[in-house]
Amino acid sequence: MTTKTASPREAADKVNILVVDDLPEKHVVFSTILEELGQNIVNARSGQEALKYILEMEFAVILLDVNMPDIDGLETASLIRQYKKSAQTPIVFITAYVDELQARRGYALGAVDYIPSPVVPEVLRSKVRVFVELFRMNRQLQKQAVQREELARSEAARAAAEEAIHRADYLAEASQALSRSLHLDDTIAAILSLSVPMLGERAVLGIPDKEGGVRRLEMHPAPRADDAEVFTPELRAAADQVIRDKQFRLWKKEGRAAAICPLTAGDEIRGAIALLGEADKFDSGHVSLIREFASRASIAMENARLYSAVQEADRRKNEFLAMLAHELRNPLAPIRNAVHILATAESLAPKLAWARDVIGRQADHMSRLIDDLLDVSRIVQGKVVVRPEKLQLATLIERSVEASSPRVGQREQVLDVLLPKEGIEIEGDSVRLSQVLSNLINNASKFSPARSRIRLEGSYAEGELRIAVKDEGAGIAPEFLPHMFELFAQADQSLDRSQGGLGIGLTLVKHLVELHGGRVWADSEGLGKGAQVTIALPAKIATEPAQPLPSVKHQPVVARHEVSRILVVDDLAASAETLKTLLEMEGFEVRVAHEGQSALEIAREFRPNVVLLDIGLPGMNGFEVAHGLRSQPESHDALLIALTGYGEAESRTRSAQAGFDFHMVKPADVNLLLTMLANPEEARSKVAATA
Repeated sequence: MTTKTASPREAADKVNILVVDDLPEKHVVFSTILEELGQNIVNARSGQEALKYILEMEFAVILLDVNMPDIDGLETASLIRQYKKSAQTPIVFITAYVDELQARRGYALGAVDYIPSPVVPEVLRSKVRVFVELFRMNRQLQKQAVQREELARSEAARAAAEEAIHRADYLAEASQALSRSLHLDDTIAAILSLSVPMLGERAVLGIPDKEGGVRRLEMHPAPRADDAEVFTPELRAAADQVIRDKQFRLWKKEGRAAAICPLTAGDEIRGAIALLGEADKFDSGHVSLIREFASRASIAMENARLYSAVQEADRRKNEFLAMLAHELRNPLAPIRNAVHILATAESLAPKLAWARDVIGRQADHMSRLIDDLLDVSRIVQGKVVVRPEKLQLATLIERSVEASSPRVGQREQVLDVLLPKEGIEIEGDSVRLSQVLSNLINNASKFSPARSRIRLEGSYAEGELRIAVKDEGAGIAPEFLPHMFELFAQADQSLDRSQGGLGIGLTLVKHLVELHGGRVWADSEGLGKGAQVTIALPAKIATEPAQPLPSVKHQPVVARHEVSRILVVDDLAASAETLKTLLEMEGFEVRVAHEGQSALEIAREFRPNVVLLDIGLPGMNGFEVAHGLRSQPESHDALLIALTGYGEAESRTRSAQAGFDFHMVKPADVNLLLTMLANPEEARSKVAATA
């Protein structure tokens, strides 16, 4: 169905835009965004309906939702390409998430772009406007081609037709070359090299600044000392006029000419390109070719600009997340230290013990939220790499259940585990798959009432292992089920929602499972009827019996005969002082510094065995301090531990390069830290053995 009924004359003046989406509200949104283009918007609710319209009408562009119930977007695109009428119609996929495999398949089917959902109105409108204009130009060219075919009986007409084919081939090759890269420098280089010698003897491309002056000027071929033509005041003035007016201009003087075209995106000027050559070459056909090329160059320049903006936004987001994690972890460190100090107290009033446990649990919860937030950011960027190894299903389940037991036990819930009788073997990353299953169990516990039952059941068939986690909790509304695994998606968005969280746990699960070549889905009969999340992974029958997990016992820290001297360097006073108190209670001799220079001075006098050093220090950062400590003999051989809120891969690499022995993220595991401090030489030897 279309958004409005047009008269035959109006319909002839307008071009058709096909929007394919199964959700009515999406059609309202797209129609509202595209209304000002003044074109004919055709809405299809399914792939089948879209194919029916394609047989009846011709479209300038097709906006295609990837996820649809009957035929998904990729299948619909494949069918569209089978029809001669729509074989070359531009297809723009609208999707909430696209991975590399899906993107490759989409572009192989002829997709010209992916637009993330929810769409940005200005971006969508700008891109569709470009395809509308290209369609009109192509339609005009087709009409001209028909007229030329009528005159093809004469040699002159045949020559004109051959020239038109040559130009069309050139434009097709130019479009392909301009689409190879989204980097601005590569795009500018491609525009200039494609322009010479086909369009002119020399090409000059200028990019204006915000004040209207030229911020960047590129030429091909590069200017020589005798190239006075390039720098004539008249030519510069003509180019400035084109940038101001955003209108094409043909400049001629003494047998020379320059066709100057604005490079625009909507109403915004992005630059101008001037093609210079002999005046007699710039006839109407050549000028038309130049303007058509400039139109395609404008699209390429805008795509490069948008890509650069997205890259910059992504870089800033990553920097923000790293800083956010650091700032949130810093206050968690003294809280954890204080909890550990309280835990060592011989006697504590019941209410104080209860308060200590609450603080400890909430600090752990906040630490997990920070880790999840950074994990999902790294996964979306493609920075997480799984390290597959042979895993026994029983071992994996045991690790996952052990990690989730505290939460389940706290709510007095019962976790039933049912596994296949035969041993099952998986190729996967044990840490990441344990994270997946623990996440599902914790989620089931979180949304289920106290003293309820949670069921974890595994089944195997035809090379596929399925693990389902079923609860008796709040259930999932049917309309929310399709959005379960979207980033930050939460069914309860009210201000007084009873459950916390960021809405990223299931997104993590989906990405990690897919990195293992698996899939995940959710089922629920509705609100109040519980829910089940199932993951499916490639697997096989195990050829070796499952090995039991080694038992882990928490051993008390045994201090060395010689009391270790420890230097704590942290600009956050609460973190430094609580850590000092904790270490002194364990029998260590501790000194504290709050900035780099004083740390170096104290180290020369104190001669520490161990230095616990924060990275984010004022003045000298932790990497510089580490280099200084390694450079002076009094601290050269000290065990150097980075104790910091920065946990991303770049910081860990820089830590190793700066001379740190360990990189621990705040809030650190106190028991692990005390074990390392009890025998620094043994801790260092273990690191050397695994390096």
